[in-house]
Amino acid sequence: METTSRVGAQAPAAEGGQQLPSARRTVDGYLRAPFPWYGLDEAFTGPRWLMQVGTTSDGAVEHGSIGHGDEPSLRGETGSGEPREKFAVVVTVAAQPSRRTADGTGLLEATSVSSAAWLAGVGLLSFTWPGQMDHSLRDDWLEQQTETAWALADDLDGPEWSRLSLPVDGAAASFHYRESEFGWVLAGTTGAGVHLGAYGRGMSAYGLGFAPIKDITAYA
Repeated sequence: METTSRVGAQAPAAEGGQQLPSARRTVDGYLRAPFPWYGLDEAFTGPRWLMQVGTTSDGAVEHGSIGHGDEPSLRGETGSGEPREKFAVVVTVAAQPSRRTADGTGLLEATSVSSAAWLAGVGLLSFTWPGQMDHSLRDDWLEQQTETAWALADDLDGPEWSRLSLPVDGAAASFHYRESEFGWVLAGTTGAGVHLGAYGRGMSAYGLGFAPIKDITAYA
């Protein structure tokens, strides 16, 4: 999936791990999307918040993320027993065939359920790193784990994934699901022209449901 999302799927982290407020909480990009945005359904009654959209090289909005629950900060696994945030992030990805760029000089890869799985996997990594690791080594670790997430997303029928049935628009849908020491990731598709990815920790994925967002401006 050749979009700007491979290097900027999530909002950048400021020093100390907090996301930069200028990189999220703006609804403008979401409003430019020609596809519906999805979030958790009405069974979830906690906080909801915008994150960031991703665009293709010609500026078209192709995916974006909506957060639910506690806003996560980038933190290591300290083993101190401190409670971690409880959150779930839903990633909506436009279902697109392989197509040419606006200037006709290049070809954009098709999006798929694997695209949603990769974005969700990288999203989870963006808020986590092993506590025993020095900060100076985190970039190398993150690059390695990102490539691992890409390989896993490219093999959704492999042994690392199981199947999970969750409601989408009120109807049961099948998702690819996996857990790790950092949290969980899932990916599937809808009948509305989009693929869905999700990731989280502290909130069980088994009780989640997804629905289109009626008014995205209410999240700003």
